[in-house]
Amino acid sequence: MGLTIGVDIGGTKIAAGVVDEEGTILSTHKVPTPGTPEEIVDAIASAVEGARAGHDIVGVGIGAAGYVNRQRSEVYFAPNIHWRNEPLKEKVEARVGLPVVVENDANAAAWGEYKFGAGKGHRNVICITLGTGLGGGVIIGNKLRRGHFGVAAEFGHIRMVPDGLLCGCGSQGCWEQYASGRALVRYAKQRANATPEQAQTLLSLGDGSPEGIEGKHVSMAARQGDRVAVDSYRELARWVGAGLADLASLFDPSAFIVGGGLSDEGELVLGPIRKSYRRWLVGGNWRPVAEVLGAQLGNKAGLVGAADLAREPDPIM
Repeated sequence: MGLTIGVDIGGTKIAAGVVDEEGTILSTHKVPTPGTPEEIVDAIASAVEGARAGHDIVGVGIGAAGYVNRQRSEVYFAPNIHWRNEPLKEKVEARVGLPVVVENDANAAAWGEYKFGAGKGHRNVICITLGTGLGGGVIIGNKLRRGHFGVAAEFGHIRMVPDGLLCGCGSQGCWEQYASGRALVRYAKQRANATPEQAQTLLSLGDGSPEGIEGKHVSMAARQGDRVAVDSYRELARWVGAGLADLASLFDPSAFIVGGGLSDEGELVLGPIRKSYRRWLVGGNWRPVAEVLGAQLGNKAGLVGAADLAREPDPIM
């Protein structure tokens, strides 16, 4: 079908990239993420226009954090942008004069990894993204499964702990409260407060107090062997692996792909996740076990996936 543009809406910047049918990014254009919904629509259009210069573009795919309808046109609800039943497809099409599809950002990243990254060669893949929160995507039979209303695979809001920690979604005990970047920092702060003598490296990277610990400090300290930082990653991995075991009971994929910022730590996090997954997998000693793979596309997955999904037929048939 030719060249398409993928758009990734981040908290600080909006990135648009021209992507060919092999998943190669040919050009990009970035603009700051503004504060209001209407300004964000304008910024998306500006990023698209900046990226498309000199290219013949046939469509645009937008990856948006939030619940996107099955028609890939409207954002029902976005947690970080005040979009409520936002007709994003219609608004952006009016500004750029190109066909537009809207996808959940985790779905877009999952598709990018399945098509061009770690999922190549697999037909049935479950992807999770470990970042500030926890997102996911389901590819079964080489198709992205969005669910009847378009909002499937919101794995981060599976209730793992009845009456557990309060989540930003308003529920309690959601998986992302125990398996995410926020959770990792919480584990590190708690452990550093309880046993500061085992967190000397970790504490030295911040302001010296447990309250000053940030995510980047935990990863840096863990790479240096800091006991509290390493134990915090193991706690994170315990929850991730337990959740993957539950997903295996639901979907029985051939592979899980772990993406998002935390996956950048490679075996520091993937090794313990595999161990936990095998620990909690029902019948794990007697059944085939899905691979647990690290994502390959990094922060490009969502942009590449959104661009490629702009080539996919309308899922409503």
